[in-house]
Amino acid sequence: MADPTQTSDHDLLQRMQQGDEGAFLQLYRHLQGAIYRFALHMSGSRQVAEDVTQEVFLALMREPGKFDPRRGSLAAYLYGIARKCVLQHVEQRSLHVPLASEEGVDGRSLPEPLILALDPLGDLTRQEDIERVRQAVLGLPANYREVVVLCDLEELDYAQAASSLGCAVGTVRSRLHRARSLLLKKLRASAASVATPIP
Repeated sequence: MADPTQTSDHDLLQRMQQGDEGAFLQLYRHLQGAIYRFALHMSGSRQVAEDVTQEVFLALMREPGKFDPRRGSLAAYLYGIARKCVLQHVEQRSLHVPLASEEGVDGRSLPEPLILALDPLGDLTRQEDIERVRQAVLGLPANYREVVVLCDLEELDYAQAASSLGCAVGTVRSRLHRARSLLLKKLRASAASVATPIP
């Protein structure tokens, strides 16, 4: 049985090709968040993520006929375009994301946290844990980072991730296994450094 989301995206794409602007807007609203998150996790920069998201949908508007539904979902196709765009941005701008920094992923200083919960210490600990995971993911080599982002954060299955990356399903599995091992090592080292008191 076909996935109704894929059918819907494909139908919207066909309507878009026939000049239906509303269909494009629906596709954009449905898929832009996932494309933006992928680009943000891959680059560590909000500006790059915004640029990549725009480039992906401009590419879809210019050449909607390039999508082949037999090769995978429209989302997987767009992730593939986003991947190429991120790599181009990284190459062109020599993007460097510091691993130990008081800055956010876009290079701006982080605002003072607003503590709205009843457990401020627990919230602070969770925020620190999230930041450690984010930094560990950004510290992975690009080929490992992209499988973690696609499979673990965006929850694509192996076949969809393979379609996005233009590689075999077995390659996705092996990269993901290796990436998770590297992440575990990074997170253990990070936790050990936090637990070690400074003399």
